[in-house]
Amino acid sequence: MDWQKNRVSKLVESGEKVQKHKRRQLPRPLIVLKEQSGRPKTFFGYARNLSRGGMFISSVNPPVPGSRFRICFPRPDSPERTVSCDCEVVWNRNYSKSSKWLPGMGVKFVDLPESDAEIIDRWANSQE
Repeated sequence: MDWQKNRVSKLVESGEKVQKHKRRQLPRPLIVLKEQSGRPKTFFGYARNLSRGGMFISSVNPPVPGSRFRICFPRPDSPERTVSCDCEVVWNRNYSKSSKWLPGMGVKFVDLPESDAEIIDRWANSQE
């Protein structure tokens, strides 16, 4: 719970507006790939939940908050199609033997196309 309080405190201190989006657990984790120009896509982690605003990516070595990078992941409604966008790490949680939580990071989408955001919203609403 301390990490949640720290996350909220950091958001309040930064003055960043917190938006609530419907977030849904994925029935099966989605593989998230990291894209770097001129290089092949590389495995980055597994998406565990998803909303139009961002996702949780489980990863044993999550980047620090503020890190930005481009990711690619399958659409939850149509896995043969992919979504590609820039994202920013909002919070991270490192591995700990004593933790019941997966290590990873919460990322917010920076430039998710509105058409993909609407698809994610429809998918999240259909999971109720």
